[in-house]
Amino acid sequence: MRITPATELQSRWQKLQVQMAAAGQEAVLLLQNADLFYFTGTVQQGILYIPVSGTPLYMVRKDAARARMECGLEHVVPLKSPRDIPALLSTAGLPLPEIAGLELDVLPVALYQRLQVALPGCRFVDATPLVRRVRAIKSDYEINIMKDAALQVDRVCQRAREVIRVGMTDLELAAELESVARRQGHQGITRMRGFNSELFYGHIFSGADSAVPAYIDTPLGGVGLNPSFGQGCSYKKIRANEPITIDFCGAFDGYLVDQTRMFCVGGLPEPLLKAYADMRLIQNRLKTIARPGISWGALYDECYGLACELGYRDQFMGNAGAQVSFIGHGIGVEIDEYPFIARGFNDQVLEKKMTFAFEPKAVFAGLGAVGIENTFWVEDDGLKHLTFSDEELVVL
Repeated sequence: MRITPATELQSRWQKLQVQMAAAGQEAVLLLQNADLFYFTGTVQQGILYIPVSGTPLYMVRKDAARARMECGLEHVVPLKSPRDIPALLSTAGLPLPEIAGLELDVLPVALYQRLQVALPGCRFVDATPLVRRVRAIKSDYEINIMKDAALQVDRVCQRAREVIRVGMTDLELAAELESVARRQGHQGITRMRGFNSELFYGHIFSGADSAVPAYIDTPLGGVGLNPSFGQGCSYKKIRANEPITIDFCGAFDGYLVDQTRMFCVGGLPEPLLKAYADMRLIQNRLKTIARPGISWGALYDECYGLACELGYRDQFMGNAGAQVSFIGHGIGVEIDEYPFIARGFNDQVLEKKMTFAFEPKAVFAGLGAVGIENTFWVEDDGLKHLTFSDEELVVL
C-alpha cells in the first residue's frame, strides 16, 4: 500500500494554485472522493480548502485521526459542521474568500446550499475544469502506479486463456477474472465522475450480448444480471465461434488502466475477423499521429474518418442509434478524466504525460462486437503503452 508522498501532494496543489490565479479564484473547496484522494492522499470525509497562495487546510469530519496518518498535508483539523469553516480559516490565518471554486459538476445541491450559508459573502464558481486540467498531467509517480495496474490486468487476460470454455456463463467467467484481479490488489471500485455513471470491474460478455446497448455512456453495454444494473455480464452461456470480450479495468493503489482483448472458442466468422483487424488499424493510425500539440478533436476526426472509410459508419462505437461520440477517454484516479478523444474537442490539445485509453470497437446487432483497447501515456515522440497484453485474437 502506497502513501502518497508529501512532495507529490505539494506539487499538485501548487499547480492548482497557478490555475486558480489565472481564473481569478481566491480559494477552492474540494469534497469529492477522487479529488480528495488526489490532493490529500486519503478519502476521509471533509473539505479540503486550497487558498490561491499559502498552504491548504484539510478540515475532516470523519475520520480526522486517520486523515492525519494517511495524509501528507501539514494542516489537518477536525470539522463538525460547515458552519465552523470561517473560524477554522481564521485560526489557520486564512482570509475568507470572496470568490471560491467548487466541484459544481458533482457537488450535491444540498451541500452547495450549506456552503452558501457557511460563507454568505462568497460567490461560488466552478473549479472542476481547473482540477481536471491539473489531474490530466501525470507525474512519474502516478505512471509507475498505473504500470502496476497494467500488470494486474495482464494477469486477468492470462487467466482468461485458462478458464474460458463452452458452456460456462459470462457471469462465471467474470467471477473467475474478478477473483484474479482482487487477489492482485484491485481495490474493488472503478471510479467514474459522470452523474449516474457506474461500472464494476469492467465488461465481460460473449456473442450477441456484447452488441446490446445500455444506459452507460460506453460503446458496448451488455444485458447485465437484472434491470437494476443493466450492463455487463449476464447468465448467457458461451458458445463456440462467437466473440468473447474482456474489457477490464485494472485498479491498483487508487489508479486505473483500461484494456480490451478478444477471445473465442474455435474461431470467428469472417466479418468479425475483418472488423477486429480494422479496429487495430484504427489504433495504429492513432499511434502515428498522436503527439503533444494535436487537438483531441483532430485525433477523433482522423480515426473516425478512417472507420468510415473502412465501412463501419453504422457499426463504429455502438449500434446505429446508440453510438457514442468518442473513441478514447482520459484515465487515472477516475475512468473519465481529461483528455477526451471525442467529437468537437478541437480547442484542447494533447500534452506530455497525459494518460488515456483508446478503444475502437465495431458492433453488429445480433452477432456481437469486436475491438481493441489500450491505455497510453503521451511523450514528446508519441504514445507509450501502459497496457501490454498480446493483441492477437485468442482462439481456444
